[in-house]
Amino acid sequence: MRNDKKRPFKGNKPKKNQPFKKEPVRKEPVRKEREMSQEELEDNFVFGNHATIEALQQGRGNKLFLQEDSKSEKVEHLKLLAKENAVPVKWVPKQKLDAMTNHGVHQGIVLAITAYEYLTLDELLDRTKEKTETPFFLILDSIEDPHNFGSILRTADATGVDGIIIPKHRAVGITPVVTKASTGAVEYIPVARVTNLAQSIATLKENSFWIFGTDMKGTDYRQWNTQGSIALIIGNEGRGMSQGLHKEVDELLTIPMTGHVQSLNAGVAAGLLMYEAYRGRNPL
Repeated sequence: MRNDKKRPFKGNKPKKNQPFKKEPVRKEPVRKEREMSQEELEDNFVFGNHATIEALQQGRGNKLFLQEDSKSEKVEHLKLLAKENAVPVKWVPKQKLDAMTNHGVHQGIVLAITAYEYLTLDELLDRTKEKTETPFFLILDSIEDPHNFGSILRTADATGVDGIIIPKHRAVGITPVVTKASTGAVEYIPVARVTNLAQSIATLKENSFWIFGTDMKGTDYRQWNTQGSIALIIGNEGRGMSQGLHKEVDELLTIPMTGHVQSLNAGVAAGLLMYEAYRGRNPL
């Protein structure tokens, strides 16, 4: 049987003629879905047609984002590749793709990928030994412009470079812009990321590498002896090769110039030197 007695009042009693105050309703904080940082986006997306095709063919695709209402043979080919590799396709507005790529030229195509797996120097050396006894490496000394890095990767693929070594800090890594600029060459050139370039050069010397640097004062690059195992250092776009690495090289190379501007874009200089190495190592 229900007890109709009133429950005793607990808490402070209101003063006379003062109405009861209602306790404020506590609202649970709204948890917003965490947005990916720009660094995370750079590690996990590529964009553009060529870069996307190469990443899909290498099995690195997770989800393909295509711009709404896109219709072309290119799009149909990408859909087919995605299906063959069990990669889901999602149609999204252009604004979504712009945000993903930081307003890059994405061509209506963005691919979520597994993060690029850098090699250690030892892994790069072991992998290269399976291909050749006299490898050719590039060492990029704090290259900061992703377009330069992408251009270097593209030329490296064309000239038979066996691997690229980059520092972990104060240098650009494998980003969507680098991948797009390389037109997918990043999928074919192994990249080792190291903590200390000087120590890495010492390891290369222990493995019978000749180390070459680049400087305004040095041997004319057309006289470069490119035989054997070699590693070429390409310096930073503005500062050039760091002074700490000058004493580590066996020979400095220079590209002679007669114009008023006594410097070349890092990607252009690297391209000239890579093709000189290719010419010397692959005589007619």
